[in-house]
Amino acid sequence: MNIYKQIEAKILAASNILITAHKSADGDSVGSSLGLLHFIEKLGKKAIICHPDKAPDFLDFLELSSITVMDQEPEKVTAAFQEADLIFCLDYNATDRVGKGMQPLLESATCTKIMIDHHLDPQDFASITVSETSASSTAELIVELIEQSGNSTLLDEEIGTPLYLGILTDTGSFRFNSVKPRTHEVLAKLLAAGVKHHLIHELLNDTNTASRLRLQGFAMSQKMEIMEENSVAIISLTKEELEKYHYQKGDTDSLANLALSIKGMKAAMVFSERDGIIKISFRSKGKENPVNGLAAAHFDGGGHANASGGMSALSMPETLDKIKRLIPEYFPAQ
Repeated sequence: MNIYKQIEAKILAASNILITAHKSADGDSVGSSLGLLHFIEKLGKKAIICHPDKAPDFLDFLELSSITVMDQEPEKVTAAFQEADLIFCLDYNATDRVGKGMQPLLESATCTKIMIDHHLDPQDFASITVSETSASSTAELIVELIEQSGNSTLLDEEIGTPLYLGILTDTGSFRFNSVKPRTHEVLAKLLAAGVKHHLIHELLNDTNTASRLRLQGFAMSQKMEIMEENSVAIISLTKEELEKYHYQKGDTDSLANLALSIKGMKAAMVFSERDGIIKISFRSKGKENPVNGLAAAHFDGGGHANASGGMSALSMPETLDKIKRLIPEYFPAQ
């Protein structure tokens, strides 16, 4: 029995299925969660999704009402963990990735846990682990689950739409080198199942607010510093600057890729002061310029080679001083 048939058997035997994903929700964590939820429902079972925090506003066109958020309804999330007899751990491979509120609930749960993830260096905390670092996204792996468990006929627009969104966002609209031939094969199956890709692109990319665009313009024109010798772009935004432009979750998500699009850039980094800490987004080009090691070693983070996140408890000036000392080590002058 392949591992996906084992997972199907666990789903069919369970009574209370809980789907979880990492903090700082993104397109892949939300998309894979919703896609799995609809698949489970089509198998005739029920499930609940519990995430640590709210999804960004740009994902509002998805069924976000299906997601219970720890930050908003902690009692309901706690009850879901206590009642669960099967927990899915999607798009994360370490228990601390679900945040301080959900981590003890996850670690104390004694039921079967199934990890489905594509990041490096998974912890050994799940009963069943699907860790495919060559996959473009966790959403792609949910399609593998559906297919390899023998349930391809269940794949439809309802399941496929959030999964397409997950693949789209986690590959930078298919630009990252995580995209493989299999990724496009999966996308073709989603389109054949009825997914309206043009509507997803429109809803994702053509729903900017005026304040978001003004913030992005300010960041690029006033707050971007380029370390020419190292080919690295740095953008920093303080709490006051974010508030001035009426920041909403997700408003800075495209800044790193925008800065990285400058000709000759090896890497781009965005530092934003939120929730009492400095949150950091790292992006880079090519296998020779990984950023996950930098994020993990110095900023309590990690992720993919060319797309990682991190944080700093230092002040903004101290954090910027730190990264500027580290950049020559990780991105030597040419």
